[in-house]
Amino acid sequence: MRDARAEDARTEARRLIRELLGEERPDVALLLGEAEAALGADRVARSVELARGAPLTRRSTELAALAGLLVGTRELGREWWRQERGDKLPAPEEVLQTATAIEPWTDLTVLEMLAAWIADDAADETWGRPAAVTDLNSWQAEDRVELPKDAHPGQRIVVSFDAGGRLDAVVLRRSDEGLGSNLDFDSLRYSRPAEAQWSWGVAAGLGPHRLDEHPDPYEQPVDAEAAATLHAWALRHGASAEQAGEAWRVKGDVVASIERIDWMWRSGEWFAWWRGVSALIDGEPEQLAARLEEIASVP
Repeated sequence: MRDARAEDARTEARRLIRELLGEERPDVALLLGEAEAALGADRVARSVELARGAPLTRRSTELAALAGLLVGTRELGREWWRQERGDKLPAPEEVLQTATAIEPWTDLTVLEMLAAWIADDAADETWGRPAAVTDLNSWQAEDRVELPKDAHPGQRIVVSFDAGGRLDAVVLRRSDEGLGSNLDFDSLRYSRPAEAQWSWGVAAGLGPHRLDEHPDPYEQPVDAEAAATLHAWALRHGASAEQAGEAWRVKGDVVASIERIDWMWRSGEWFAWWRGVSALIDGEPEQLAARLEEIASVP
């Protein structure tokens, strides 16, 4: 069942990325070539610099953000990068070059911030600025948003719930003659940059994604004893020999194995394994020791 769900997600991601970028199994060379044509060489070079600085376990996320920026720039034009905003917001170009933190995305990396920004701007361009914001961690539909003063029954109000994510709230006349609203979950949609970001990350996977580096970070050796422990644990808990691969010698071996294993579609104890292999790849000895102790408690 979990394999079916994982493959369903990959199939949908490949469909979307083929629609958006023309390929269903994108690689870094394709992404960078398309991005350079849309964004310009300097912006792509800076984006690659930022992606190289991220942990290897986060590199695919950075590149997925670049995919969102590629599609967003195609939609909104290169002038989007130069537009200064009100409220003392810098232009996106300045954010990229100076790594300026901007609200409300200060918990994201620079590329993730920009991808969220362009996803929202593309959504506004397509559906208009949202009249309200809601949190879809609750699926309660009734009266989740404050209605505008001119609201009337039957009106559909655009509501934001995520970067580039929108749905409608339908205005209703309640039994007490007052106005209320119901969220129409069937109207949930994402802007194309947001779809590109998600679909590239799923379709391209964790990697390895090499960015012409010398030395190659994927060829750096890993702690052999810890690698053997995590490799053996994966085999004991349902990963096939093909998925786990041969003994892990370098970081690229581990990354490729994580991609094949599809750990996130497995049972809950795999989360500790993921944190362990992440620490192994990213060179975090204290985190690695703690996670090895944690998975040792799982039979």
